[in-house]
Amino acid sequence: MRVDIVILAAGQGSRMKSSLPKVLHGIAGKPMVQHVIERAEECVAHFGSGRIHVVVGHGGDQVKQRLCALDLSWVEQSEQKGTGHAVAQALPEIAGADRVLVLYGDVPLTSSSSLIELVSSLDQAPLALLTVALDNPAGYGRIIRNQQGGVTAIVEHKDASPEQLLVNEVNTGILATTAANLQRWLPALRADNAQGEYYLTDTVAMAVAEGEQVVACNAPVEQEVQGVNNRQQLADLERWYQRRQAERLMAEGATLMDPARMDVRGHLSVGQDVVIDVNCVFEGEVTLEDGVIIGPNCVINGSRIGRGSHIKANSVLEQALVGECCEVGPFARLRPGTQLAAKAKIGNFVETKKAIVGKGSKINHLSYVGDAELGEAVNVGAGTITCNYDGVNKFKTQIKSGAFIGSNTSLVAPVTVGEGATTGAGSTITKSVEDGELAVARGRQRNLSGWQRPVKQESKTTGE
Repeated sequence: MRVDIVILAAGQGSRMKSSLPKVLHGIAGKPMVQHVIERAEECVAHFGSGRIHVVVGHGGDQVKQRLCALDLSWVEQSEQKGTGHAVAQALPEIAGADRVLVLYGDVPLTSSSSLIELVSSLDQAPLALLTVALDNPAGYGRIIRNQQGGVTAIVEHKDASPEQLLVNEVNTGILATTAANLQRWLPALRADNAQGEYYLTDTVAMAVAEGEQVVACNAPVEQEVQGVNNRQQLADLERWYQRRQAERLMAEGATLMDPARMDVRGHLSVGQDVVIDVNCVFEGEVTLEDGVIIGPNCVINGSRIGRGSHIKANSVLEQALVGECCEVGPFARLRPGTQLAAKAKIGNFVETKKAIVGKGSKINHLSYVGDAELGEAVNVGAGTITCNYDGVNKFKTQIKSGAFIGSNTSLVAPVTVGEGATTGAGSTITKSVEDGELAVARGRQRNLSGWQRPVKQESKTTGE
C-alpha cells in the first residue's frame, strides 16, 4: 500500500511576532515541522511505501533551505486560501497514492502510533478523523456521532446547540482518506464563508451526504494534537515534551535531581544508576553508561560517556568519547574528536580538540590540548598549550606514555615528547624530546642587585 502524506506548512503565523516562518520555530532543538516529518516517515515505513509532500507559502524558501537534506516533495501555495485549497495544490503529486494522510506543520507532537491507527481505520471507512477529548472544548468544532458511533457532522462552537455544546470530543483537523476521494471532493469545495476560504473539514459533510461512513480515532492526550499559534503555546509544548523525556529516563534507571530542569534535544540513552543534576542539556545522540554522574549546568552533544565516569559542573562536551571511570571538569570543554581512555582526567578550565588521551593520563588545569595524542599515565601541567596551528595548517603533538609536561609549557607542533621524558616548567618545546630526556627551553634568569623601581612622576600643569 502506498500512503502519501501531505504536511501543511504555508501559514505565516503572525501571532508568533517573528520573521521566522512559524513551522521553523523549535521544539526540543529542532523545527516543529521536522518533528511532523519524522513521524510521517515512520508512518510511511510502516505501510511500506509513500511520499511526503510539504505545502509551503509564507517563508517557503527558508523552510526549504532548513530542510534541504530531507527527501521531500515540495508544493507551493502562493495564496493562502484555506486547508482545502492547500491540499488541492498537492493533488497532482498524490495521484498514484492509495491513501492520503493530512498533517499540519505547527502540530508537532502527534505520535506515529496515532497516525498509523488513523490510516489503518480506512479499512473500515473511506474517511477517518483524528479527534481528542478536552476538559474545556470551548471554541472547537464538536464531533457529532450517530448511535452506531459513526461521525455524522462537525459542528462549530458558534453553531452548536446547547446539547451539542456538552460534547467534549473535538476535531483536530488531521484526517486520512483515499486519493480518489480527494480528487472528487476537493474541486467541489466552496468558499462561501466569512473567511472566504476552502476548508478541508467540509469533506466530512460531503462523505455523509454520499452515504459514506466516517470514523474517528481518539488521540490519547491533547498535547499530541495541540497546535502552536504563539510563543506561550510553544513553551507549553516544550515543557510537556521534556517532562515525557524525564519520565522515560527515570523509568530506565536514571536519577534526575529535578525532572523539570533538564532538556533533551535529540535522543538520550541511559544505563542503570545514572545521576543527572539540574540544568543539563543533551543534544543529538548521547549515551550515558551505567553509573555515570553528570553535574549541574553541563551541555553534552553527540557524545558517549563510559561506565562510572563523572562529568563535573559547567562542562561542555561536543562529539566526544569518554571511557570508563574518567573525570571531566568542572568548567572543562571537550571539543569534537576528543577520546579519553579509562581513568583519564580532564580538569578545570581545560579545552581539548581532536585529542586522544591515554589510560590514566591527566590534564588537570588551565590547558589547551588540540591535535594531540597522549599515551598512558601522562601528566600535563597547568597552563600547557599545544601550538597546533601556524595560521594556515594544523600539526600534531605526540606525548608518549609516562611523560611529564611541566607547567606553562608550549609544545610547538609537529613535535614528539618521548616515553618517560620531562619538559621543564615555562619551556617552549620546538623539537622532539627523546625517551627519558629532560627538555628545558627558557631564557636564563638574571637577578640584578641595587635595582631601583620606577617612581611615578608628578604631572606638570601649564600656566596661562
